[in-house]
Amino acid sequence: MGTSDKRTRYRENLQGEVDGASLYRALADVETDPKLAEVYRRLAAVEESHARYWEKELARLGARIPGLRPGFRTRALAFLARRFGPAFVLPVINTLEQSDSDGYDKQPEAVAGGLPQAERSHARLLSAIANPRTGLEGGTIARLEGRHRAMGGNSLRAAVLGANDGLVSNLSLVMGVAGAEASNASILLTGLAGLVAGACSMAMGEWLSVNSSRELYQKQIATEAMELEEVPEEEKEELVLIYQAKGLSEAEARALANQLLSDKSTALDTLVREELGIDPKELGGSAWGAAGVSFLLFSFGAIFPVAPYFLLEGASALLASLGLSGLALAGIGAGTSLFTGRGALFSAFRQLAIGFAAAGVTYGIGHLVGVSLAG
Repeated sequence: MGTSDKRTRYRENLQGEVDGASLYRALADVETDPKLAEVYRRLAAVEESHARYWEKELARLGARIPGLRPGFRTRALAFLARRFGPAFVLPVINTLEQSDSDGYDKQPEAVAGGLPQAERSHARLLSAIANPRTGLEGGTIARLEGRHRAMGGNSLRAAVLGANDGLVSNLSLVMGVAGAEASNASILLTGLAGLVAGACSMAMGEWLSVNSSRELYQKQIATEAMELEEVPEEEKEELVLIYQAKGLSEAEARALANQLLSDKSTALDTLVREELGIDPKELGGSAWGAAGVSFLLFSFGAIFPVAPYFLLEGASALLASLGLSGLALAGIGAGTSLFTGRGALFSAFRQLAIGFAAAGVTYGIGHLVGVSLAG
């Protein structure tokens, strides 16, 4: 590999470490749990030491040390963390960290500096924070349990994709009717009908999904309650095995299980959380709340293609609809880059191309159908 290629790679590595350090510092600043905040600060310190490592490698090649600032994805995630809390963005950060954990494995300079081991350690630690049931000891699990409940899945991903569904589907619908050379009133009515119908469908689907999950959880809890009543010793042994799998000795696991199951009021709650991974207080969240959010997200995306037809007519309304929808598509594409790891510009142009391709197909079909009916 030539010197020029090495410089490019080193600069990319340096940018990645700058992004990581900045993001962990942002998480530490807004984290309310002092212990977790300290973990984030330590992660940031390690990323900063890695950045210095790549600066030295660039200096060794006689390259200029660039003055770098955090990239778009990092700034956006930091903003969302400050606005909604670390739990809102943690699933996205965890996914990105896992996908990048082997990025240094084939770089001899990084291997010589011990960077791959540190990155994998970061990935394991972040995974344990984001998924506290999959590897942290009992005390840490208890401390993070509230944060795990608050997460409720990947809210950021759901928000972006929900708005995208509304935008692309209604843009295609509006363009199809416009292609048939329908009147302005017909296009507006069709767009609004598509918005309401699509949002209601999405809301109903979300309600059914969450409610079905709740009913399944309730059945599992009832079964666990029956087993606790009829075969308490077997339930205790299962709990002992769970705690042993988490790293406790058999004696420690048995003592903890005995203590937890000695109180009937907390025994079922403990078993449901540890054996089934279910929070009995949440049960997947509110079905109506999830339906309402789904309705609003779909409607938000679907209004962009329709809005110009409230004020304009004919070709002006069509072009304005395409322009406004194009801006929204690019924005959503940039939003997807937060959890895909691709560049913001690439994601924006890709989303724009896909959305306009779908609109072009339906416009063409609408035009053919309109000509056929007119003839």
